[in-house]
Amino acid sequence: MGSADQANDSYSAVFFMDGSNVSRQMRASEFGAFLDGYVGLSDLADSDVKAVYVLLGTDLLVRSLVFFRIYFDEEGRADSHWNLPVEKLARKGAKGPDMGAGPIRLVCRSQCPKSVNAEELWDPDMTPGSNHFQAIRRAVDANSLKLRKVDPAPEENIPVLGDESRSSDDMEPSADRVRLARVIREQRLRIKTLQSVHRDALSDIQRENRHEMQALRNEMAELQQKYERQKLSNEQLKKRLAERNEQYLTMQEQITGGDERKQREDATADAEVVLLREQLERRQRELELRDEKIVALEQENYDLRHQTPVENSVMDHLQGQSVFLVAYHPGVGHLTLPYDDIETYFRNPVAYAAERCGLNEPAYREWLEHYEKPVCHHQNDDRTLCEEPVMRVSQPADFRPGIDDRCGNHQPRDEK
Repeated sequence: MGSADQANDSYSAVFFMDGSNVSRQMRASEFGAFLDGYVGLSDLADSDVKAVYVLLGTDLLVRSLVFFRIYFDEEGRADSHWNLPVEKLARKGAKGPDMGAGPIRLVCRSQCPKSVNAEELWDPDMTPGSNHFQAIRRAVDANSLKLRKVDPAPEENIPVLGDESRSSDDMEPSADRVRLARVIREQRLRIKTLQSVHRDALSDIQRENRHEMQALRNEMAELQQKYERQKLSNEQLKKRLAERNEQYLTMQEQITGGDERKQREDATADAEVVLLREQLERRQRELELRDEKIVALEQENYDLRHQTPVENSVMDHLQGQSVFLVAYHPGVGHLTLPYDDIETYFRNPVAYAAERCGLNEPAYREWLEHYEKPVCHHQNDDRTLCEEPVMRVSQPADFRPGIDDRCGNHQPRDEK
């Protein structure tokens, strides 16, 4: 906001509103000092204030009004992020009510040139008895800011040709139309402000309703928790009562029916023996059936392994040695697989190659890992591998785990 109180032929001031009355007035330069944070207002601490930017002519008649909001923090200082361009808005406002110098330029929440600024504005009340425009006009007339009033120069009464022909009857309809237009404009503004007030009231009611609903939900959740706790307590009490009843019945049975209980126990034991004997016989039959299935599967496996290959098939040619199956493995080289070894080979090729090398499968796999990637396998303190390149051992039988797969820095002491 500019610091000048008077620019060319106008004055600017800021009025703070309290309800429908002007509670505080200051010049624009004084308000600018509040915005710069030089001073604060302790009575406005932590409050959202409704204020009005008032643009006056030198004749002290209102030319423009901007109804805006501004927040004061806990120390009474104006919000440092507030940057509403009230001076520009004051010169761009739409027509408002006539406050002595013709229709003013008005900027409020329901009548804002830029919708992005609407949330920082508020709507005046035009209800009789609490009219903000009347309160502002009374404050301007009181002139507590001691603004110097400059009366406008009287206009010269220059005769216009043909004035005599104009009758007073022609002027009256024009004046009536002007008054009617002003009344319509004021009524439209009042309708807009009432709609805005209605929206705000509806929003407040909805917000209160949401708060009440949340409070009810919290209360319901608390009652549900109490119900669950009470339900758990009742279940525990029922369980304890059932245990006590069972203990009582047991004691009663021990006192009154020792022999009868023994007979029941004997009968129960006999029934359990019969049941166990039946289960044992059933298990025995299941084992016999399983043995029969195993024999059948072994016979089927034998028949499949020794069946004659289909004529002219690959397996037939392999069996007749007219076709040979050759496999390659590191450390062994190329292997010509006999027909009888084909099934053994495909069951575990690595184990087959390890046997041809004279090693077991784990030893061959350890050499194969070294052969494919000859690096140091020493594990550092942080569990990472050294991976320093080492000399490759090409023959599996010559490979020494823990020695040939270690670099010079990680060789065992007795090998250095």
